Amino acid sequence: MGPPVDFEFDFDRLVVPFRMQPGLARLDPSERQLIALDPASQLFEEKRAVVEAGQSRQIVPGFDAGPALAAIAEHLPSDRIPELAYRQDLAILDGETGTLPWLCVCVPSHWAPEEKLGLGFAALHAPVADNELLVKASAQLVKLATSGECWERYVMTVSTSPRYDQHPRRHARKPWPASADDQAFAESCWLRAERQTFFPVLRGTRQAVFTIHVMLKPLGEAVAAPGAAGRLHDWLASMSPAVLEYKGLAPAREPLLRWLKARG
Repeated sequence: MGPPVDFEFDFDRLVVPFRMQPGLARLDPSERQLIALDPASQLFEEKRAVVEAGQSRQIVPGFDAGPALAAIAEHLPSDRIPELAYRQDLAILDGETGTLPWLCVCVPSHWAPEEKLGLGFAALHAPVADNELLVKASAQLVKLATSGECWERYVMTVSTSPRYDQHPRRHARKPWPASADDQAFAESCWLRAERQTFFPVLRGTRQAVFTIHVMLKPLGEAVAAPGAAGRLHDWLASMSPAVLEYKGLAPAREPLLRWLKARG
């Protein structure tokens, strides 16, 4: 089974200068938000390992996930459990409490789902660097996301790991390469993007299903499209030191900027 080459990303989505912001865009309800998970894929194998270890799902005691599970099945019916039925990881956002009472997350990006269970949106974003906009907008974000409409946002970073599962206690961060050659450095890097969406549960609730679609591709292939390298360069160059540290990109910034600039 080879490395993943799953990537659909429009680099025009990158906001320059970079800033931590909600970035929600209204989504047509007819657009596909769940994709069936291929049992022959690397992602399936990584998710199955988490399921078999009993680490795939967290739920607040007494919470009824039935309405949300019915909404998920309505979008894309499957006989498999959600962890292994869909490419996306899933969570439930409760508009009444503003918390996440249920998570079904197998391939987090350097965060521990079990630590986020039951937290409010402001608390969820407390560790994020330059988080003022996110924290201030938390109440409005919950209101929008659970309004009965569909929403999407994209986030992206550069990683040294071709793994989907980057839970901090299951897999330590892979160090950045020590090579002084910018091309060799870049060849060890992957672009990791997430398409995140919200769709309503309805059924008498004020809940929304939050989906996380992780995409990975070797950095050189991901920025092959005209203008992509330049846009990524400007996005990375505009990050504050706090954001670079939070994302783990501080040691990689200079070699990546040189390599991206050379690619135009």
